[in-house]
Amino acid sequence: MSIEVLNESGEGDVNEEMLVDVSSFALAAMDVHPDTEVTVTLVDEPTMADLHVRWMDLEGPTDVMSFPMDELTPGGGRPDAAQPGPAMLGDIILCPAFDRRQAEIAGHDLGHELALLTVHGVLHLLGYDHVAPEDEREMFSLQNEILADWYDDMISRGVQYQPKPSGAQAFPSAADRDDLDRRMKGQ
Repeated sequence: MSIEVLNESGEGDVNEEMLVDVSSFALAAMDVHPDTEVTVTLVDEPTMADLHVRWMDLEGPTDVMSFPMDELTPGGGRPDAAQPGPAMLGDIILCPAFDRRQAEIAGHDLGHELALLTVHGVLHLLGYDHVAPEDEREMFSLQNEILADWYDDMISRGVQYQPKPSGAQAFPSAADRDDLDRRMKGQ
């Protein structure tokens, strides 16, 4: 995988190596071609608020946005079509200042929040969404499974970026994240 991290946020305590690691793990877990490219960009709150209103017509900053670049399904989704090759999958935009406050409310550290949101962003790039309840359950279940497997994989490799949290919000359901969104707005 080719993962590029651009830190334009002004935040110095973001572990860019961890973002590359979790992105690569999530893409591999989803059987994405190993030469696929993804860019993870960290931005400040005014930039994220601008992107949020421009692309989603929603005011204020948000935690993560994903911008897919290529359609990965060759042959219109036919089961006998060739496997997709390398491609620029897209961009994941994170907002560490916003995500730090969200992590504090959820009861874990910024590193875990950024890892969770990166996996969430990867799934959006791959076409997953959480508009319909059944899609929401599938996406959040897959997100949590990939994230938990990544922590286990780190242990097997002897790598640790941050401890695996165990709190109720560490591997959240969609309802947990909706509650977190309400709490963030109530600040």
